[in-house]
Amino acid sequence: MRVSSEARGQLAVKFQVLFPHLDERQRRLLMGAEARILGHGGIRAVAQAAEVSETTVRKGVDELEAGAEPLGRVRRLGGGRKRAAEVDPGLRPALLALVEPDMRGDPMSPLRWTTKSTRRLADELTRQGHRVSADTVADLLREEGFSLQANAKTVEGAQHPDRDAQFRYINDRAKEHMGAGDPVISVDTKKKELVGQYKNGGREWRPKGLPTQVRTHDFLDRQGPGKAIPYGIYDVAANTGWVGVGTDHDTAAFAVASIRRWWKARGSHDYPQATRLLITADAGGSN
Repeated sequence: MRVSSEARGQLAVKFQVLFPHLDERQRRLLMGAEARILGHGGIRAVAQAAEVSETTVRKGVDELEAGAEPLGRVRRLGGGRKRAAEVDPGLRPALLALVEPDMRGDPMSPLRWTTKSTRRLADELTRQGHRVSADTVADLLREEGFSLQANAKTVEGAQHPDRDAQFRYINDRAKEHMGAGDPVISVDTKKKELVGQYKNGGREWRPKGLPTQVRTHDFLDRQGPGKAIPYGIYDVAANTGWVGVGTDHDTAAFAVASIRRWWKARGSHDYPQATRLLITADAGGSN
């Protein structure tokens, strides 16, 4: 049977679509099945369409005809390409010298003061003679106990001698107010958000392929409301939060107006006998 070029083209398309989702044995079985369907000349036609050797296709045919049980693994134990770190024993120490220069390498490493992305690390390792990809670098780093982490605000400057006394004073005043039935609140401005057809963080469920259309640039429209400014108020004793939203600027007047709105809407009802209000705030912006 002569297999037409059109049939081989259809097989090639099928293999291109399916192969990325199959392991090696599944690919062999698929090619073997197609070759058996085609009959005489099928092995050669399938090999050409899949761009593999005829021997590989013939193995697939043999496995199908033998009716072998499903294998627990694709390759025999020890088969397959060896890992980069096994082929190049110096790769792992070279990588650690880059990411831990103070402990294991040269403090003047070229990446000592640069962003240590896996791509930059792979480029530098390749420059040193260790041919490696960014994905392999990521795998090696995970094996060594590294992970992607954000900066942590833990390093402080010199501590003020009255720091503890200040916080003890604030804590004592808060206890005094709550003990007398007076409210204690903590206030802060939250992240500002653009109002209107602007790009904002987060996702929402929408029909596939139909995302909400927003503006290309975030230039504010003078006719629109502009930015929404949330002002958070936390009632310490009641352990409840309240958020007011304004569209004016983040000013002291806005902070006072937000606290007044909270008092009229919530505070005066929760603390009808209160004669004073303790407000704690950080030292940024309008506060």
